[in-house]
Amino acid sequence: MASDSLLSEKYTLLLPHLNESSKRLYLASEAMSIGRGGISKVSKLTSVSRVTLTAGLKELRSKPALTSSKNGIRQSGGGRKKATDLDKNLIEALKKLVAPHTVGEGFSLQANKKTNEGGNHPDRDAQFQHINNTSAQFIANGEAVISVDCKKKELIGEFKNSGTEWTLKDNATAVNVYDFVDKDLGKAVPYGVYDIERNQGWVSVGINYDTAKFAVSSIRNWWHEMGMHVYQESKRIYINADGGGSNSSRSRLWKTELQLLANELNKEIHVSHFPPGTSKWNKIEHKMFSFISMNWRANPLVSLQVIVNLIAATTTTKGLKINAKADTTPYEKGIKVSDEELLLVNVTIG
Repeated sequence: MASDSLLSEKYTLLLPHLNESSKRLYLASEAMSIGRGGISKVSKLTSVSRVTLTAGLKELRSKPALTSSKNGIRQSGGGRKKATDLDKNLIEALKKLVAPHTVGEGFSLQANKKTNEGGNHPDRDAQFQHINNTSAQFIANGEAVISVDCKKKELIGEFKNSGTEWTLKDNATAVNVYDFVDKDLGKAVPYGVYDIERNQGWVSVGINYDTAKFAVSSIRNWWHEMGMHVYQESKRIYINADGGGSNSSRSRLWKTELQLLANELNKEIHVSHFPPGTSKWNKIEHKMFSFISMNWRANPLVSLQVIVNLIAATTTTKGLKINAKADTTPYEKGIKVSDEELLLVNVTIG
């Protein structure tokens, strides 16, 4: 049986997407599956009253009565008849029409489906195994293992932010109709560092570009604000990162900036990049960024400080803690690293 923390996390993710009726029935079914004490446990984890859960159980045990009521659910068999029921020859005529262009069988309206992760390299599993094994070794030695990435850039100002929050009826926050960038406020660029073992994170919120220099500066900020208090005696830092973006495996600036940081901290910095198309497996995505998005849903990000405050206020039942700070340094784009400068980077590929 799932632990209370896992159940709580599941409910937190799912319940905002359900209406009152489906929420009541779903939680009642959860209580029923738990068995003795189920109502009390679900009520405690979701703050939904026992009365509501008991009512949901009664509904589950009763025979569904689908009617054309105000909830918009038709009685079984109701509604306009299908065209194929009215014209028995319609399907055959349609097949003949599409036959020159397609096999004409099993077709239906389809939306895009996110299943293509890009190239499937034959060594992909080995890459994941290497990252997992190396992370375990570093953690066993009491050394830092961090997952890094840049979160989606966010418009600053009175703009719509996806999601819903409880508020007084007919009292929704008014925001701009159009999402044009405010020239004075610009965009926020949140770059995050997630300590995998300690379930703690750091976010530097930049104001212009996601560059390699900004990425390494964010890691430096994490070290001075959080990491050094725990890993001062360790000799190494292990970074898990996506293969693209500001921390790209091909970025010369990323490598030279990391060398500067290694010299500054007097520590070895090890880096592993995830295979192309697998960024969703980077732990910072589902262990930290997803909860930041949940925490600020439906809240207009009206200022840089509001963004910093909302990020820092993000917590989970598993004890996630995040520190955040604005980084107003104007990082330049397009900085070139010469071959001579790259030769100063002490890189060992293993």
